[in-house]
Amino acid sequence: MLSLVRSFVPPTPTLSRSLARRVAALHTLPDLPYAYNALQPHISAEIMELHHSKHHQAYVNGLNAAEEAYTKAPSTRERIALQAALKFNGGGHINHSLFWKNLAPVKQGGGQLKHGGLKAALERDFGSVDAFKKQFNATTAAIQGSGWGWLGYNSKTKKLEIVTTPNQDPLLTHVPIIGIDIWEHAFYLQYKNVKADYLSAIWNVINFDEAEARFASVA
Repeated sequence: MLSLVRSFVPPTPTLSRSLARRVAALHTLPDLPYAYNALQPHISAEIMELHHSKHHQAYVNGLNAAEEAYTKAPSTRERIALQAALKFNGGGHINHSLFWKNLAPVKQGGGQLKHGGLKAALERDFGSVDAFKKQFNATTAAIQGSGWGWLGYNSKTKKLEIVTTPNQDPLLTHVPIIGIDIWEHAFYLQYKNVKADYLSAIWNVINFDEAEARFASVA
């Protein structure tokens, strides 16, 4: 999982305001490894541009602001009050930074799962790749409100499992292998309220090479 650039730092008398600003400003919007229109027709250029440049940027800005406020907070009570903003914006930054790498244009191998450890594990744990996709889509589409659907690796059971998280909560119980954003800003302009169509289409641009590398690093 992408980790935040730094851990939360409690304020100290020697932490200057300028240092606090430099620390908080370390979080930046990552560049996409492809053009906004590269995932068409499965994800439109308009969605990608708004999703990346507006929504993800807002999480980065919110995280920087929350961390700067945290370093300046004069009491434990005020630091506790900032936890929701840190979790929401920090999770949004973590999740989206992973999500962009999760995707790849069809011309660059998007949607193509090669024979290897990940494919074998999916067949072992779900019966087949198609059965996995069907179960994943059903579980993720059932999320009430906003959230994320995940293919995660359970380090205790040594198996791949389908997990969901609400809002922008990052996946902490499993190692994330594939994450799919089910917030409306990820699909509504193109698929309206039909989440099932979005979830079916996105498999055409899933970067399975990236997922394979993540799985190989933990399995």
